[in-house]
Amino acid sequence: MTPSAADGPAELIISACTVLVHDDQERIGFAEDAAIVVRDGLVDAVTTAAAVVDLPAAERVDARGQVALPGLINCHTHAPMVALRGLAEDLPTEEWFNDVVWPVESNLTTRDVELGARLACAEMIRAGVTCFADHYFAMDAVARVVAECGMRAQLGEAFFSSQGPEGLARSLEFALRHRGAADGRITTALAPHAPYTVDDTDLAATARLAHAHGLPVHLHAAENRDQTDTSLARHGVTPIEVLQRTGILDTDVLIAHGTGITDRDLPLLRRADGRTAVASAPRGYLKFAWPGTTPVRALREIGVDVGLATDGAASNNSLDVWESMALTSLLQKSAEGDPRWLTSRQALHHATSQSARAVGLGDSVGAVAPGRRADIVLVDLTGPHTQPVHDLAATLVHSARSADVRTTIVDGRILMRDRELLTIDVPEVVRELGERLPALVERGHGRRIQRYDT
Repeated sequence: MTPSAADGPAELIISACTVLVHDDQERIGFAEDAAIVVRDGLVDAVTTAAAVVDLPAAERVDARGQVALPGLINCHTHAPMVALRGLAEDLPTEEWFNDVVWPVESNLTTRDVELGARLACAEMIRAGVTCFADHYFAMDAVARVVAECGMRAQLGEAFFSSQGPEGLARSLEFALRHRGAADGRITTALAPHAPYTVDDTDLAATARLAHAHGLPVHLHAAENRDQTDTSLARHGVTPIEVLQRTGILDTDVLIAHGTGITDRDLPLLRRADGRTAVASAPRGYLKFAWPGTTPVRALREIGVDVGLATDGAASNNSLDVWESMALTSLLQKSAEGDPRWLTSRQALHHATSQSARAVGLGDSVGAVAPGRRADIVLVDLTGPHTQPVHDLAATLVHSARSADVRTTIVDGRILMRDRELLTIDVPEVVRELGERLPALVERGHGRRIQRYDT
């Protein structure tokens, strides 16, 4: 499509770049010496650099030597947990939860959550993440941060059955109140924590409410093989079978982690009536020494989208989806014993189209194409660690780093330009958060928000 000056000045023109594009079969390709025209927050045209030389625009970005990608999506995280980064190190999962994280989270205030979310959004913007799916507490504060900083997010208020009926009620109320907020940049989900902390009655009620209100569900399930084995020993069913019998698999559901998904679960996931996706955060699995990783190949063969994620920074230490993309490719090669899976192009597909579908935004983001929201990142490949370029996809996945992201754009609005954050005051956030940390990390009270027992 060739843009025309008759349409009026463009909102933004990005010129002289290489653009990652998808063909009608969703295969990854690259358009060189290209330009992107943005109007009303949407990609109006992907054309040649020559075609936009004389086109008027309110703002222009010369992206010479850079690659334009769809903004990355963090499909499962707990953004405010950056405040706990490095607090619970070198621990097995049960001790990590029971001895450190869940005691500390009993101290959380709304202000702690807001500051953590603000720092997390700054980190993600700088790493080329334009959208994230968040599952945490005091989510009104996270919604405020998203609205102010300009990112896109799917947000869910997490709950446990131990909270009583009020937990699910709060999750629903939050989802209905914030759905479509921030000029449509916020979508919402119901957010039961997991089958081991939310009982069948509450999961079934969640499924009914999801259908009644047209909401997706975002939860942890079959996070690791120990959870699956414990569920089988205690209840005779896998966590995925729990989701099936309670109706969760008949909703649009985003399952976090799934490294404990077994062969007996695959037919259930294949037959699920809703849109089923799995978010994979491989760095945390390595840190916890879990014996496996998300079975990406098996899930893709049955049509389940696998999105990239980081989980919270308390377990992953970073919110770097770029690293998740590279680790996914490498771990899948190792798990499958096949260097031809996952290829760099397949990894980029997970990072773009599949991640967008995983969070329910497959028709609006995940590609740089006319009619899609203008969520775009520009990656500088002129550094010595990315040269020479023989295979651009491989360079992006295995050589480039999140620090190579120069510019981050959401809905046509520039949130970071030439590595300068424009919507978040990081030093002020770090100063106040530092003052609050002693009270936040205190564990002498003997409380915890829940007990991990799987």
